[in-house]
Amino acid sequence: MPVTLDPDAAFVYKAFQDAGRPAYETLSPTEAREYYRQARFVTNPEPPLLKSVEPLAVETADGVIPARVYTPRAPRQTNDGAPCLVFFHGGGWVIGDLDTHDVACRKLADEGQLIVISVDYRRAPEHKFPAAVDDAIAATAWIADHAKELGLDTTRLIVGGDSAGGNLAAVVSIAARDGNGPPIAGQVLVYPATDFAMTQSSHREPETSILLTHTVIRWFRDHYLNSAADAEDWRASPARTQTLAGLPPAYILTAGADPLRDEGEEYARRLEKAGVPVTYRTFPGQFHGFFTMGKLLDQANVAARDIGAWLRALK
Repeated sequence: MPVTLDPDAAFVYKAFQDAGRPAYETLSPTEAREYYRQARFVTNPEPPLLKSVEPLAVETADGVIPARVYTPRAPRQTNDGAPCLVFFHGGGWVIGDLDTHDVACRKLADEGQLIVISVDYRRAPEHKFPAAVDDAIAATAWIADHAKELGLDTTRLIVGGDSAGGNLAAVVSIAARDGNGPPIAGQVLVYPATDFAMTQSSHREPETSILLTHTVIRWFRDHYLNSAADAEDWRASPARTQTLAGLPPAYILTAGADPLRDEGEEYARRLEKAGVPVTYRTFPGQFHGFFTMGKLLDQANVAARDIGAWLRALK
């Protein structure tokens, strides 16, 4: 489908091009991680003031997972604690960490008036599929088990993330529904990766190959998966699960100039068809990754406010 970037998105894209931004697939994973980390200083907006931001060590059978707890100035109280969003950062399962999504988590805590716990799962290629999935499921269970000491309401445990993190949040929701995890009250999927088949039109259109290009998305895939057979596993491709019925309410966001656009939209439609309450938002003039770029793209701040409103209204 034809895609026209918003003026600010077109300006940012041109600025990245003019700066000679190297393609991630031309770098080693270590180099790509550092490049991505440094980019946040240019793109992240000023963070809101919170009550506290504290490190957290999540203990699992596979080792300790670093995490970070964001507490807003006035968290809502429901039952015996505050609602909590367990957040998984994006970055193609290869790049991204607690710092690259620090401001995004601060904004979600502030806008949603809830505690956000960001989880720094193991990354590929050092730890290939399903290491990130195992960490996401284990961390969510650990957080639920320690809800009282963390001041959380276990009936208001939500999972969320962007891109690869959206994939992990979707997988955690399915695993929890099927008995491998605590009850999940909602899922926030920001331009999620849902199907490694990548057969949708948005994976071929030239207009969607912006920043997250068609080439680099395959670079991420090849670092993350062990073989093509992994793509059939619902833990890698949550759209492949046998049924989407019984999953928690979902907020799904897509961007027009994004290879993942169509699979995110299809996932939203399939959830609705399965009887799951879905709030679907699309930003047709934005590209993949815009959500963390609130300093340059005001639509990122609009999205954060919209997600915050959905989180506050979640029953």
